[in-house]
Amino acid sequence: MKNLRSKLFLSILLCTVFLIGIPYAVNAQANPNNKDHDPKIRHILLISVDGLHALDLKRYVSTYPHSALAALSKDGVTYSNASTSEPSDSFPGILSMTTGGTPRSTGVFYDDSYDRKLSPPGSNCATVGTEVVYDESIDIDNTQINGGGGINPAALPLDPSKGCTPVYPHSFLRVNTIFEVARQAGLHTAWSDKHPAYELLNGPSGKGVEDLYTPEIASTDGTTAGTEAYDALKVQAILNEIDGKDHTGAHKVGIPAIFGMNFQAVSVTQKLAGAGYLDAKGTPSLALLNALNFVDQSLGKFVQELRKEGQLSSTTIIVTAKHGQTPIDPSKTLRVSNKIIPALINAIGPNVLAQATQDDIALLWLKDQSKTQAVVKTLLANKALAHIKTVLSGDQISDLYKNPLKDARTPDVVVLPENGVIYAGASATKIAEHGGFNKDDTNVALLVSNPKIESEHVSSKVTTTEIAPTILKLLGLNPRALQAVREEHTQLLPEIELESGK
Repeated sequence: MKNLRSKLFLSILLCTVFLIGIPYAVNAQANPNNKDHDPKIRHILLISVDGLHALDLKRYVSTYPHSALAALSKDGVTYSNASTSEPSDSFPGILSMTTGGTPRSTGVFYDDSYDRKLSPPGSNCATVGTEVVYDESIDIDNTQINGGGGINPAALPLDPSKGCTPVYPHSFLRVNTIFEVARQAGLHTAWSDKHPAYELLNGPSGKGVEDLYTPEIASTDGTTAGTEAYDALKVQAILNEIDGKDHTGAHKVGIPAIFGMNFQAVSVTQKLAGAGYLDAKGTPSLALLNALNFVDQSLGKFVQELRKEGQLSSTTIIVTAKHGQTPIDPSKTLRVSNKIIPALINAIGPNVLAQATQDDIALLWLKDQSKTQAVVKTLLANKALAHIKTVLSGDQISDLYKNPLKDARTPDVVVLPENGVIYAGASATKIAEHGGFNKDDTNVALLVSNPKIESEHVSSKVTTTEIAPTILKLLGLNPRALQAVREEHTQLLPEIELESGK
């Protein structure tokens, strides 16, 4: 009898627990935005706010505690000592976070560089050694928002080793991308950026980004307002993708596993005369604050849409930047003629300089590499004239990249000017630029956010190369599937522990 009572009590208890649990189970399905609804990370939304420094993020979050960036930081890890690529140009900057590598492995130093083994556009490969330009100049028509229909093959460098065929940006890249790894795993990918040349991110396979949207930034009027209107096109593309559609909103394809965009408004405004920063502390002008507000409001829209679709907890949002901008202190701006350094080199003798790429850096490729030390000696003798701080060559170059005597793309000499110096043409009015190695250029914002992450600030040094393997790890993919990660032994970002999507 006692056993019968015990069994009866146990049955009643189990039924009670089951019935009590039903409302919670129903509630979990009815409320898909619950943090515990989907414990796995299935989507990565990667955002590059070009020009956004670590100090910009810190100031904005503390000044506007109810902003989208502040909310993201409360559910995220903020890295205050994050460094982007060197050089800090847009191309190596975006490749840093999508390949896990530097120019040492990617072979991409700038969107305007040089290759000793390729031939000039339209040359029929009659000569070897050419400037390689992957910007708006290779569009069919860069005055059109769609680039006139994309890339003009006649504007591309040619590869003599492959039947003198045009070299598209994706073929120029030497290593694979996170998009290619995701595609190989059967996952959907998307990206939006500022030129058709960003088909670079397709990687060597040419198939990395399924849904690539590249409206041409050069078709805008170059103002803050015009750039915000341009960025808004890409914002809408992201919203469409969060809704499970392609960037046009016309086709249902599912939410990408990896997707994102770059914002141009901050970077453009930082360069405009009368805009940018007000002081050395990085106080934004009204125009720059408006650009930052626009970005913040756009991020808020992404979060709201993810929440509406029940995908917020399964999506990790990464906010960073391809590059910073130099100088932050407006009193340091000094435009120096971009004719000085080439003239100094050409004075050494004929056929010495092959290519000079100059912003707040000068990358120099030489036709006659035996003249490298003569070039260095001449530049050091004219440091004051060209406002040079440091000249890198020889082992200093090989330690960073690959030996220029053995690698077709490594520059022979790198000139680092004094802080604030911009090598530019006589008509230039820009007050800031990027590309260099200094802190204003390289210390970028980096925030990794998810509702299941507790707020934390990491002050130890990290690099944006660590973003790529971390993205793959979060999605349950192998970080070492990235060739650059294996070659450069790239680590994961610290303090990120979430259940992966696999």
